[in-house]
Amino acid sequence: MTKVKIYSTSACPYCTTLKEFLKERGVEFEEIDVSQDEKAMKEMVEKTGQMGVPVMEIDGEIVIGFDRGKIIKLLKLEN
Repeated sequence: MTKVKIYSTSACPYCTTLKEFLKERGVEFEEIDVSQDEKAMKEMVEKTGQMGVPVMEIDGEIVIGFDRGKIIKLLKLEN
């Protein structure tokens, strides 16, 4: 099973759009609110070198922002 993590914040509209996109396609994911979890924020910055959200990790592959094409490719989804 594909492991999907989303680093997000509750105030981020792109994060909300990304989560709805995944839910509509039946993709399960672990959501990590980096505004509430300092350790997770540091982990995200170490992996990506930046502080912006959303950041997805799909089986170890990092996707910065809501990159629909890359997400579809990595999750092997239909458009």
